[in-house]
Amino acid sequence: MEDGGSSHDPDSSKKLVRGKIEIKRIENTTSRQVTFCKRRNGLLKKAYELSVLCDAEVALVIFSTRVRLYEYANNSVKGTIERYKACSDAVNPPSVTEANTQYYQQEASKLRRQIRDIQNSNRHIVGESLGSLNFKELKNLEGRLEKGISRVRSKKVLKPNVSLSLYNLYSFLNSFMKTLQNELLLAEIEYMQKREMELQHDNMYLRAKIAQGARLNPEQQESSDTRDGGLRIRFIFP
Repeated sequence: MEDGGSSHDPDSSKKLVRGKIEIKRIENTTSRQVTFCKRRNGLLKKAYELSVLCDAEVALVIFSTRVRLYEYANNSVKGTIERYKACSDAVNPPSVTEANTQYYQQEASKLRRQIRDIQNSNRHIVGESLGSLNFKELKNLEGRLEKGISRVRSKKVLKPNVSLSLYNLYSFLNSFMKTLQNELLLAEIEYMQKREMELQHDNMYLRAKIAQGARLNPEQQESSDTRDGGLRIRFIFP
């Protein structure tokens, strides 16, 4: 892309060993503009040659620091971009936002199932909704209650002044189950709030990207086309 033997290349002062050029930003404005023009034309020429020699569909878009547009396409830039977007949508995995949404939906569903199971267990402990239990489940419930009563009686032996009835035992267990249920509900709320914050963050990021794209495409542009041996270059000025 560079003309051989050129002694006026602004990059010549940055040559390293073996004649290689150090790739970094050119600080001098004039040198940077000259280098941009040379390499832009070389890149456009290479894109044209690639499309002709290899029968490839090529689209090239360049924006200068002054927001001037230079483009080349052997078909059309818009058509090639639409084709790229169609292929990209077909092979790309779900976005981070979609993955987060799916994760929190699964977690919320899991918490709802746990809360429902605790509510059913709570009702069974106080003697409600026992009709849905089979014999084995009733025996398990009976064993749990008997173990609870045994613990209470052992406490009564250690503390004779403490007198707890079976009703008080049920009240204690009921309070415990409600506390656990509330903790699960709070955990679900926390998950939902965290999900909302992440979605808001993703939304702000997308808005910023859209705003950035709008700044790079001024509403009023003047265009002129030049053709040279089949090579089409379009310049659009702000």
